[in-house]
Parts: sequence; structure tokens; C-alpha cells
Amino acid sequence: MNAPGNIAVLDVGKTNAKLVIVDARSGKEVAARNTANRVIDSGPYPHHDVDALWQFFIEALRSFAKEPSFDAISVTAHGAAAALLGADGLAMPVIDYEFIYPETVQAEYDAIRPDFAETGSPRLPGGLNVGAQLHYQKTCFPADFAKVRKIVTYAQYWTWRLTGIAVNELTSLGCHTDLWNPHQGGFSSLVGRLGIGGLLAPIKPAFEPIGKLTPGLTQTLGLPAPVPVYCGIHDSNASLLPHLVSREAPFSVISTGTWVVCFAAGGQIATLDPLRDTLINIDAHGNPVPSARFMGGREFDIACRGNAATEPDAATIARVIENRHMILPALVAGSGPFPQTHAAVPDLASLDPEERVVVASLYAALMTQTCLQLIGGAGITIVEGPFARNGVYLSALRTSTGRDVIAWPGSTGTSLGAAILAGAQAPSSDGGVMATPLDVDFSDYARLWHQRARAS
Repeated sequence: MNAPGNIAVLDVGKTNAKLVIVDARSGKEVAARNTANRVIDSGPYPHHDVDALWQFFIEALRSFAKEPSFDAISVTAHGAAAALLGADGLAMPVIDYEFIYPETVQAEYDAIRPDFAETGSPRLPGGLNVGAQLHYQKTCFPADFAKVRKIVTYAQYWTWRLTGIAVNELTSLGCHTDLWNPHQGGFSSLVGRLGIGGLLAPIKPAFEPIGKLTPGLTQTLGLPAPVPVYCGIHDSNASLLPHLVSREAPFSVISTGTWVVCFAAGGQIATLDPLRDTLINIDAHGNPVPSARFMGGREFDIACRGNAATEPDAATIARVIENRHMILPALVAGSGPFPQTHAAVPDLASLDPEERVVVASLYAALMTQTCLQLIGGAGITIVEGPFARNGVYLSALRTSTGRDVIAWPGSTGTSLGAAILAGAQAPSSDGGVMATPLDVDFSDYARLWHQRARAS
């Protein structure tokens, strides 16, 4: 197959989705469109508005078909989601992973889920474990579940809509689903306990071209011929991929968005703590990678009250640190390195918007530092996504870890990672902007934060 010129990437995040055109030769975005990812609260349970997203993608693909054009399509999507396909579409809506199930349902699931030692997947709230979603859907809606013909992970749902071919993929199966055994490289014992082995679509490599765009979609989009569609990848693992193919371990990658997901390439999986939201992810090559995460983007927005456009000056940073204004974990409870604690915050109303940005940024940096310590992060740290544009966060992370931190250019690495699956050029390892340490003494502030976080 000839290398493509441009690659269209369907990039489905938890909060937002976008269609990106990536120049395969340079690895750079040349066009993009964005939309919000809406959750519908009606129906059997809260679920993603996949039809609205589909219409967005069709319109964006049609608008880009001639200019700048594309020769292949790849997909990346958030984890903790699966699609249950029936005879002619979804048998059941794609559930929102933030929905909390009744306590009796949770207890029933806890009784059958495998131990962390088997899956490297911690018990998480709501449907953050895909196994919990499937258990809820099967036990609470048996008649609807009986219509399910295939189960696919979320990125591969979009691949199916493009090609009509149902597959699964390892990075999506291996991100805290409870369904995968990373030590043996196969399904976990939960698959048998749920009785879904016959429903799970075949597993294909993320790099594999699954098929071509259907003739109907080819005509709808105004393309001269069908283009290949690649299997796709879990979004945080998409952020990791460009660095896996261009760097030598050890190094760490911080993928930021609604979630801040930390990967320690070359780290150790033997010391992970399931009670602190550390876990094993599976990278695009099928290898286990120690990981940790917290809902940093959501927490940052809460702390800043949606007003984070201004970059604070040095005097504001120094004033916040000197006055020990700090947020203690966790603004979003139930996940992250301090899942059982409840946030202690300063009187944010007494702080101006720039001071709130500093407080929120320092909090996110210290939470990230904690995650990196838990997974044995070493070497250079690469930050991609929205926090790569946050100078306070980058400098605080550089100072608190004592290691080089690089801000990766572009709005997100997920689209590039997905494009690499289809043959896009990986970036040079010398790209990015090196973060500078904070200009003020941060040691006492950081030490006090860690003391209070452990005591809370």
C-alpha cells in the first residue's frame, strides 16, 4: 500500500471530539474541526450522543474531502467505553462511564471481578472499568443484551461505522477494563464469568488497515475511491506512541485533557498500587506500561471556574507560593493517587482569576509528580495536550521532579499518534520546548502540600 499524503483522524475525547487532517510527511495538523461530546441523560441510562458525533464527522470529512483532502482514515477515542452491536446497529446505547450504578449491582460486580494481580486494573467508580459496564447492561437489561451480536471497544466502534467491520484492539482492551490479562496476553477470567467470550469481536493490531470506507460513505463524502481505514487506538496510548517510536526508555509521557494520564516507559509494573489509581496500560505494540492518572483537566476547570485564559505573571506566582494558597486532593473524588480524600481548598472567591490559575496549576503539577513517583517515572518528561501550554504547571513539574520537562507542540498528541498508525511521520525526539524551573523557592510549598495530602 502506498504511503498516504494526508490522514483524516477521528479523535473522540470524553469532553470534546474533533476531526483532524494530518500531513503524513511532516506529522503536522493541517486542518481541524471541533465539537462538544454530549451525554444524553434520558433513556435506560446516561449515554453518549454517538449519532450527533457521527453527523459531525460526516460533515467534517465531506468538507475536507477535496481540500486539503485525505488518503486514509484513522481513529482514536477515550477508554472506559464499549459498543454493543446488534443486527443493524447499536443494540444498547454507549453508556457514559461516569454513571454510578446501584450499590447492589456494584456489590455483585465486585464479587466476580478479577484481582489486580491478574489484570493490572484497579477497581474504579462507575463504569470506568468496562467490565462493570457490561455486567450492569447484561444483568439489568437482559432482553436488550440478548440482542447483542458483537462487543467492540469504543475507538473500534467508529472504525465499524466507517467500514462495517467489527474488531477489538489491545490498547483499548488493556486500559483498566478488567477484561485483559497483561501478564499472559489474553482475556481475563472475567470474560468467562460474564459469558461474553463469543460476543467479543476479533482482536486486530492498532496499525492494521481493517478495510476500506464503505461504498455508500465514499459516495456521501464525494471521494473518488474508497480509502483505507486503520484499526485505531485508545487516546492516551495514542499520545504515548509518537515517543515510543522516537525515543529510548526511560522517559515519561503526560497526556493531558479531561484526564491527566502518566506513562513511565521503562518503569516497573511490579510495585503498582491499585488503591492509588496506578495501573497497567498496553501500548500500541502490545507491551505493558506502568501508568497512573487523575482527572486533572476537570479539576483545573473546577478550580479556575472556567476562567483560565490569562497567563499569571511572576509576582502572582510568588505571592501564591509565599502565602501558601493550595488545593489539597481531590477535587474529583474516587480516582487518582488520593481517591479517598476530599478536597481542601482555599477561599477561591478571595483570589483573583490569575491567582486561581496559579493555585490550580501548582495542584496539577504536584498531583502529576505524585503519579510519576508511584509508577517509577524516570528520564525526561514530555507533556502534551492543554497543560503543555500552561507555563506555571510546566515549571512547577520541572522543579518538583528535578528532571527535564518538554512541552510538546500542537493541541494534542492523540491525533498524531492515530495518524502514525496509518503511516504518518513520527516527530523528531528533539522537538518541543524545554520548561524552565520556577523562579521562586518551591520546596517548602511542595513539602507542605505532600504532608497535608498524606494526612488528609
